[in-house]
Amino acid sequence: MIGMAGRGTPATVLLDRQRVTHRVHTYAHGSGAAYGPEAAELLGLDPAWVFKTLVAEVDGALTVGVVPVTGSLDLKALAAAVGGKRARMADVTAAERATGYVAGGISPLGQRKRLPTVLDTSAQELETLFCSGGRRGLEIELAPADLARLTGARFARIAG
Repeated sequence: MIGMAGRGTPATVLLDRQRVTHRVHTYAHGSGAAYGPEAAELLGLDPAWVFKTLVAEVDGALTVGVVPVTGSLDLKALAAAVGGKRARMADVTAAERATGYVAGGISPLGQRKRLPTVLDTSAQELETLFCSGGRRGLEIELAPADLARLTGARFARIAG
């Protein structure tokens, strides 16, 4: 387990507190590329292992979808996964306020307000996945089962 004692994000603090095996990876953000593909490229990772955290509004309630950076979030599938009817991407300000993170660095872990979370089923095929650690340029590597357990996520096919 690699921690960031004293200077962690809520995501890394949660992982350390729960004694979850994980690795922290940093990279210099700034190429102007989308955050997820940039992380995969600069860390030398298969993009299918890097997941982005997207906040949507399902029937008026903020909901998190975690999908590989190689695809997009299927809003209809996300709504169905949580028993809703309509979904749309959340307003960035609302997403930042609810999660406590800045867009481009929103982690599914350690959010200010625990939101319903759905993790794409492709994650179940991986030994570990990478997701935002709570700030731009910071990725966390952990087992998909640990991510699901700590966020209360359900698995569903939500990647488009």
